[in-house]
Amino acid sequence: MRFPLVRKVCVVVGSRANYGSIKSVMRAVQAHPDLQLQIIVAASALLDRFGSVVDVIERDGFKPDARVNMIVEGETPVTMAKSTGLGLLELPTLFELLKPDVVVTVGDRFETMATAVAGAYMNIPLAHTMGGEVTGTIDESIRHAITKLAHVHFPANQDAADRIIRLGEDPAAVHVVGCPRIDLVSEVISNGSAALDGDWLDREGVGGHISTDQPFLLVSQHPVTTEYGRAEHQINETLMALEELKMPTVMLWPNVDAGSEDVSRGMRKFRERCKPEYIRFYKNFPVETFLRLMRSAACLVGNSSAFIREGAFIGTPAVNIGSRQDGRERGPNVVDVDYDRAAITAAIGKQIKHGPYSSAHIYGDGKAGARIADLLSTAPLHVQKRIQY
Repeated sequence: MRFPLVRKVCVVVGSRANYGSIKSVMRAVQAHPDLQLQIIVAASALLDRFGSVVDVIERDGFKPDARVNMIVEGETPVTMAKSTGLGLLELPTLFELLKPDVVVTVGDRFETMATAVAGAYMNIPLAHTMGGEVTGTIDESIRHAITKLAHVHFPANQDAADRIIRLGEDPAAVHVVGCPRIDLVSEVISNGSAALDGDWLDREGVGGHISTDQPFLLVSQHPVTTEYGRAEHQINETLMALEELKMPTVMLWPNVDAGSEDVSRGMRKFRERCKPEYIRFYKNFPVETFLRLMRSAACLVGNSSAFIREGAFIGTPAVNIGSRQDGRERGPNVVDVDYDRAAITAAIGKQIKHGPYSSAHIYGDGKAGARIADLLSTAPLHVQKRIQY
């Protein structure tokens, strides 16, 4: 396939996690003289109850070329499958209109699967970031399936790259670039200890007033789709641990995956029953604000991949709860526990007592975005794949 001198790079952003994972690449593509950035905002990134990520994207200086409403309400396995199908109905129309030379898709979410299938069937070269990693849940199956649909791979580290090659992908199409999320962490750290905006934190959240001048917890816990039906019990164990500690706590509402409403229901019941003035709840944070919170927190609690990936680079102590991150490579800052309030309480206490860990650069050095943009401008992009069997 022949390409014009300026390649059109279409990035599909489907969630708050998606955006944080690709923002540095979007900036690098936008600034690259041989690339033209196209942006499709989709799924929960458009919804107010998940923080209207599209507004954050626009405030950051990006202009979406299209929007795709593809969320079927309910947050069950059925609605996740239907949302994927709805995305597959809508995205081909936009790809036909935008005519990108390459589509960039991120990670392992259901909107990522819709993007990958649409692009592959339309003979559009597909670039996949953050492939080849292991987590042990449905996310891993989706991630590896997208690897088999993608034409060029941008894994975060050599371990992930080796796994992609063992899946049969052409080594010449696998480029170890680091994780784009680490780019933003590196910027936050290099800018020094920029103060958190206390007025913004008070204005945007609901619940008690939290002063970040004293030790506080940052909590983010999502449903595990392969454990659907157990999410309310799982979040209750975490909440009871927080009630035992009663430390100032910044807590995020969960993502849109199946079981999200169960997590949210558990959090709402807890708020009504216990009226915890030591917790403030948020829909979403600008990426840099979230990273500054991660850097300033006494301990990170929950099952967010950010606490594993960015947490390793920052060195903030983390308590990882449950199975959602099973198998993911991690730094020494992480302690793993089951869904048990006593174990969670003890682990948080142990981590706070330990204090910050040394930085571990297992997901890159903070320069992934520029590397990816350069590769997107020069790498051969073939839709006919050479698979090794």
